Amino acid sequence: MTGTASATRATCTGAVLGCVGRGGLGQAAVRALRRRGTVPDPQLPAGAAFAPADELLDPSFEDRPPTCDVTVAAGLLDTGRGTVSAPARTVGARGAQIIPPMPGQESVMTSEGASPSTRLLELFEGHRLTPTQRRIAHCLVRRASDVPFLSSVEVAELAGVSQPSVTRFAVALGFDGYPALRRYLRETLPQAAGAQDAGEAARNEYQQAVHAEIENLRHLAGLLADPEPVTAAGRVLAASRPLPVLGLRAASAQARGFAYFAAKVHPDVRLLDEGGSMLADRIDSAVHAGATALLCFALPRHAKEVVEALEYARAAGLTVVAVADSTFAPIGKHADVLLPAAVGTGLVFDTACAPMMLGRILLESMCDDIPDAQSRLESFDTSAAARGLFVD
Repeated sequence: MTGTASATRATCTGAVLGCVGRGGLGQAAVRALRRRGTVPDPQLPAGAAFAPADELLDPSFEDRPPTCDVTVAAGLLDTGRGTVSAPARTVGARGAQIIPPMPGQESVMTSEGASPSTRLLELFEGHRLTPTQRRIAHCLVRRASDVPFLSSVEVAELAGVSQPSVTRFAVALGFDGYPALRRYLRETLPQAAGAQDAGEAARNEYQQAVHAEIENLRHLAGLLADPEPVTAAGRVLAASRPLPVLGLRAASAQARGFAYFAAKVHPDVRLLDEGGSMLADRIDSAVHAGATALLCFALPRHAKEVVEALEYARAAGLTVVAVADSTFAPIGKHADVLLPAAVGTGLVFDTACAPMMLGRILLESMCDDIPDAQSRLESFDTSAAARGLFVD
């Protein structure tokens, strides 16, 4: 957009009623027009300026904020705000989520040097995706380096969806179709364009799995460049007495490990690692004992009873902090604070080094907000030495 255009305010006269009636027009339309190599005319009313984008966007108009100002919409997009508001929400506010900003999120349009998975997350951020589309998005993030070279049929097979679903997914992002999305990814993911070097290609499947986990940890390190979400979550968890820790099926090991160490500094940690009808009873018991928050570890495959348990916990007044494998995880909308940590998928069974690390980091943050954490640790060490618990 030119300097003159950027300085000109669009007047909504004649288009306000249409704009409001259709659910609002905004950044998604600007993004769609840019995919076509054009920009909205700020001299026109919003309805006319955004009209060329209509065919590219969801007819429900749910993915657009209620702004009728062409320049404002473009400006929000340019500053990396996408179609969502700033991620900082009050911890514990019902229905809010705190998702750590991805590296480069503050300047989505110029995220030079960001990893392929980070750029894909930036592309998906702010779009209201259906469950099927979230599944496709998750699949693409997992295979970020290969995405520019995959056909729509291949993506459909990898994600376990139909080929038309992949096309609709691309359109939901503002592209004409999947070929346009793939061209865009080839241009914006240059580091994925080259073939693997000889050393990387020679790695066996076990080495590849280890390197994939290393990449997951690097990605987590990037998320932690802004420590505030984890710090805020640790503060909420430390204040809850008792503190229920939920983890079922694949996530039970993460919950059990966290609860074991947390019990050394927190006076009342309650592990919830078994499902069934007793789970709601144990949540009720924690609430009646004074609990104000619940920590949940949620890893694929996501159990239906975890979603139900989180719904029940929130209805009971608990603030839910969740560690999940992705921002697209099914439990996301049931958490007040969502902290993503990717799992490795290169072996027969998923690996969860990053979620485990994030759990320990959360525990470290909690220690800063538990006044007697250090004295509790020292007391345990004294007792352990007196009982001869350890050989080292």
